[in-house]
Amino acid sequence: MSGRSVVGFSLGFLVLLFWYSLIYPATARFVVEKNSLTVTSSGSIKGTYDSAIGNFGIPQYGGSMAGMVVYTKQNVKGCKDFSDSGISFKSKPGALPTFLLVDRGDCFFALKVWNAQKAGASAVLVADDIEEPLITMDSPQEDSASAKYIENITIPSALIEKDFGEKLKKAASAGEIVNVNLDWREAVPHPDDRVEYELWTNSNDECGTKCDMLMEFVKDFKGPAQILEKGGYTQFAPHYITWYCPQAFTVSRQCKSQCINHGRYCAPDPEQDFSRGYEGKDVVIENLRQLCVYKVANESKKPWVWWDYVTDFQIRCPMKEKKYNKECADVVIKSLGLDSKKIEKCMGDPNADSKNPVLEEEQESQVGKGSRGDVTILPTLVVNNRQYRGKLEKGAVLKAICSGFEETTEPAVCLSSDIETNECLDNNGGCWQDKALNATACKDTFRGRVCECPLVDGVQFKGDGYNTCKASGPGRCKISNGGCWQETRDGHTFSACVDTEGSKCQCPPGFTGDGVKSCEDIDECKEKKACQCPECSCKDTWGSYECTCSGDLLYIRDQDTCISKRATETKSAWAAFWAIFIGLAIAVAGAYVVYKYRLRSYMDSEIRAIMAQYMPLDSQTEVPNHVSEDRA
Repeated sequence: MSGRSVVGFSLGFLVLLFWYSLIYPATARFVVEKNSLTVTSSGSIKGTYDSAIGNFGIPQYGGSMAGMVVYTKQNVKGCKDFSDSGISFKSKPGALPTFLLVDRGDCFFALKVWNAQKAGASAVLVADDIEEPLITMDSPQEDSASAKYIENITIPSALIEKDFGEKLKKAASAGEIVNVNLDWREAVPHPDDRVEYELWTNSNDECGTKCDMLMEFVKDFKGPAQILEKGGYTQFAPHYITWYCPQAFTVSRQCKSQCINHGRYCAPDPEQDFSRGYEGKDVVIENLRQLCVYKVANESKKPWVWWDYVTDFQIRCPMKEKKYNKECADVVIKSLGLDSKKIEKCMGDPNADSKNPVLEEEQESQVGKGSRGDVTILPTLVVNNRQYRGKLEKGAVLKAICSGFEETTEPAVCLSSDIETNECLDNNGGCWQDKALNATACKDTFRGRVCECPLVDGVQFKGDGYNTCKASGPGRCKISNGGCWQETRDGHTFSACVDTEGSKCQCPPGFTGDGVKSCEDIDECKEKKACQCPECSCKDTWGSYECTCSGDLLYIRDQDTCISKRATETKSAWAAFWAIFIGLAIAVAGAYVVYKYRLRSYMDSEIRAIMAQYMPLDSQTEVPNHVSEDRA
């Protein structure tokens, strides 16, 4: 690098630090994301403690992890390769995983975790070496050496306070069994059935390993993100960090090359060299364009198109090929069917000496609100207003987002084999099951299985979900007859199921029993419950009885008696006669009433007509007699 380049880089770096101090003063609030650590054994320190989630590796969002703490006297800070000392932390079959406890200091946090992972540890606890509030363990600025291991860290890690660390070291060194449980289930709030998340990103593809990892993540996560967004399960919003140039430097070369709108919105030089390549203002303009792509797509009810544009722009318009420009961006916009005029209008004039509403809103959003701290790390993922900590990798991020759903409301993508195993496949999860109905109370959720009685063919089952689930309410009798007794003989079916809410199995009339396992036929003849008249002859049938009368007699079941068929026929004939007679009488009476009414109406009209010829009626107006007036 030339001397001029070094001077330019140094000056730019100092200016950048100055901007940063103005935007994030000493009062800026950085929220440390925590998870719960519970010591489940060792009576002296048993309890629950806070721990700060490391910003690398893969935290088990939505789950928990149990293990045994190990503290070795060699390589206590974990800065050296444990294989050099022949130390292994791989757990034996049936044993709890190893949580390695190391001291803070002498090397990067990420290197400690990497060395522990290579030696077989399942998680790492880093004990702070000074009394201070917990901080976030971040990955170092990547160089070629650190980039190789940071990308491959897959185990979770957490920082613990010095005092708690000393207690753990003392207990472990004394030979005590120290079992702990790391719990990430409440690390992300899950208030409802929709997750809101945002990604603070950058369009710059020349910022090193971290930018390469960000670009790979966007490409890999595009599919799940669009599935979640199209299904209405999530609400996503992209964001971009910008700085402003201090008033005293707005006319400087650094501000002019890195800022738009007269120093109001700036980004660092991509190559950190003002003498070559793209400038910071090029990055700001593309960031603004990507924000406007999202806004225009969101207005058309297709916010997921942002993922298409960003991935296509990365592939088709890279800085390395000198295609990072408006012309290439317009080609991508046109290919996606977006309205370029609306996007240009949204972007405004980057040379204007005025505020840009879109970027102004972005700068305000960088300041933390509620439980979310200031956005100071790029990239940053925020899920349900909590900053994600860990590796920016498809499976890990999807797990964090899925942990933000309310229990049992997770979409199918959250239960994919990439991040979740189906616990109901193993012994039905220990829940109730009816193989004949192909029904089970086991529901596989992101946080594990739950046993809840199912809804089958519109019929709700009720019970504890573990041992019993019974059909309940309307329609229950069509599901295995509601669990009640049922039998068919000679084409006749009898059931003990009553299809009403809260009803129990009851044997039908003519049967006795518990209604569940059996209902026995009652012999009405033997028990003299029917057919007891002197002329009656009783014969018991399944579920009922038959009663016949001797001679020319007819049996009446309701009165349990026999009567003569002739008497029945006579009664029937007289009944028919009286029915006809009464009907005719009613018809004659009705006709007479109608006749009288019409006759009276006719006579009234005739009489009124005759009287109207000789005298005025009340309804007629009296005519004045002018002749009489003259004579008077």
